[in-house]
Amino acid sequence: MKRRDFVKLAGCTFGAAFGSAVSGQTFFANNSMKVTKEERPNIILILADDMGFADLGCYGSEVETPNLDKLAARGIRFTQFYNSARCCPTRASLLTGIHPHQAGIGWMTDDWAENKRETLDSPAYTDGLNKECITIAEGLKRGGYHTIMSGKWHVGEDRERGHWPVQRGFDKSFALIVGASNYFRINPNVTVLDDKKINANHEDFYITDEFTKYANQFVEQAAGEKEPFFLYLAYTAPHWPLHARQKDIDKYRGKYKAAGGWPGIRAERFQRMKKMGIIDPSWDVSEPDAGVLNWSDVDQDEMDLRMAVYAAQIDSMDQNIGKLVEKLEELEIRDNTLIMFLADNGACAEDYNKKEGQIGTVDSSTAYWQSWANVSNVPFRRYKHWTHEGGISTPLIANWPAVIKKHGMITPEPGHITDIMATCLDLAGTDYPQTYNGNQITPLEGKSLAPIFSKGTRDGHEYICVEHEGHRCCRKGKWKLVAIANQPWELYDMEADRTETNDLASQHPDKVAELEDDYNAWAQKCNVRPPSYW
Repeated sequence: MKRRDFVKLAGCTFGAAFGSAVSGQTFFANNSMKVTKEERPNIILILADDMGFADLGCYGSEVETPNLDKLAARGIRFTQFYNSARCCPTRASLLTGIHPHQAGIGWMTDDWAENKRETLDSPAYTDGLNKECITIAEGLKRGGYHTIMSGKWHVGEDRERGHWPVQRGFDKSFALIVGASNYFRINPNVTVLDDKKINANHEDFYITDEFTKYANQFVEQAAGEKEPFFLYLAYTAPHWPLHARQKDIDKYRGKYKAAGGWPGIRAERFQRMKKMGIIDPSWDVSEPDAGVLNWSDVDQDEMDLRMAVYAAQIDSMDQNIGKLVEKLEELEIRDNTLIMFLADNGACAEDYNKKEGQIGTVDSSTAYWQSWANVSNVPFRRYKHWTHEGGISTPLIANWPAVIKKHGMITPEPGHITDIMATCLDLAGTDYPQTYNGNQITPLEGKSLAPIFSKGTRDGHEYICVEHEGHRCCRKGKWKLVAIANQPWELYDMEADRTETNDLASQHPDKVAELEDDYNAWAQKCNVRPPSYW
């Protein structure tokens, strides 16, 4: 495929006006951009599940991720990109370009969450994407893209109400509809191929491999068409249960015990991150969160195994991403394919444990627990669920050979999960509608990342807000206001102290008031329930 010249994107900013089905007037996501059909890239969006900020080699980890490292070395790494703190809300926001509450998924979609949703009693907290949003697939499909998906869905399970991927814009999909699965044995009742449930199990089944297998099949089919494609590849790795192939576990067995457990590995990662430029060398590492155990007080062999399996899950995901890139090269479409990789929330400290068999095997069902999660999120505080940096900070790698020429670039430009939709539509030259299928559509919240790809910077958000389970934050410039549910606000200077170790709220009451007003305005717009509901 010929090299596509997108240098003309330089300097473009994301507009506030959108296409109107009523007036017939078209405003593009980036209204100064002219894109021909031949110039539009293929777009691949890869999402990891419950992976910490520091879990990739190219972000400071000891875990072997050569394929993602290569994408980063020839692309861009973002160091201040934010998600929505948990799986369902992030996926809703990622797919729609609006905040999760606006898309109807301010909390969780699972059956076990039904009672809480009833208590919340709001259209902002439902069990599936609403009709007042469009997905990236629906948006790009309007522009002629082939839209394909493989992996975890988790934004609605009810086929009768139009929740499945093929009912939300995807031409082809192999999907786990719910939030988690045994890696060696998937439940046919929650596995769908296009519009039907499927028993995908076979003798050598491993879910990470299976997601890639279907992704590659779909890509090969789409590559034969004239129009470009969009692939959403959503792995469950490294979400619990801890399941990995023995050959991958063996690569890491004993490594974590030999390094002195979580204190040793955390210190090693912190030093590598500073040397790599992922974090500012002047920042202090946060103290281990309350609940992190003393390494000397635990069964060290068992804890080594837990982390070895977790690392193996990430390693396996990276191997599979390598298979996907090989497929693109085989099809000669790699040059004009944008790949973006990120995670849905910070590392998971949940104490999930239903261990029956040997950890890592098909009959075991357990997690790696808080002490290791504190390593995955180094140097930040807290985890998945919370809106401190450890809960909402994600790696973001962008690789696009035809356009991103400043290899190995690390950008501190702040961004938000809503920006993914805006970026996809921008690069596709596709308008964002005011109405869709007869429904009024909530205006797009994201801002395109395309100017960063071409010139390294953009006009960003005035402020970024996140809320989950009453935990809440507002990031504005160098300042971040953050609070645990029903607890007072904390204020941090993100330039001097992104590890949130020095609370400045009492010293800057005016700044607290300013950001609180911004947060309250955002929360009112998005129908966010106040912390008292939690």
